[in-house]
Amino acid sequence: MKRTSEGLSEEQIEHIAWLAKIELSNEEKKLFTLQLRTILDYFHILDEVNTEAVQPTLQILDRVNVFREDVVEPSLPAEMALINAPVKEKGYFKAPKIV
Repeated sequence: MKRTSEGLSEEQIEHIAWLAKIELSNEEKKLFTLQLRTILDYFHILDEVNTEAVQPTLQILDRVNVFREDVVEPSLPAEMALINAPVKEKGYFKAPKIV
């Protein structure tokens, strides 16, 4: 049974836009409603594919570990770390107070 995204409404698109803090014109709401319905319909098609015999794939490449080894090195001196700081105080970065 094929499911469709026809139930997706412009009000839901308005809510999504509100969550994303963007304003949409009426034309954009209609356009995005159609586009999102199309995208969701493709997901419904994928939901119907029988994947019972397919093993889960965590990694498609044969790389095991691409991280470098940890090497202990001297830390950056505080003076060098603070050299380009716009505001500093008593050897520390100074930032605005946030309450």
